[in-house]
Amino acid sequence: MPEGTGALREVLPKQGQLSVEDTAALVLCKPKILPLKSVSLEKLQRAALEAAQPPEAAPPPPAGAAPARP
Repeated sequence: MPEGTGALREVLPKQGQLSVEDTAALVLCKPKILPLKSVSLEKLQRAALEAAQPPEAAPPPPAGAAPARP
């Protein structure tokens, strides 16, 4: 055996059966589809968009209601 290689020497039986053990192969799972934007990022963008828009005019008071005092 060569020095420093650390390799193991293969040993084959002269008589009897030779058994081979299968090594476990990697089992890959189904890929998950990730969203391009997270839900929280969409909420933040929607809130920023609403904050940038001018506020809508207040609806007129119902008929017969007292006028608002300053």
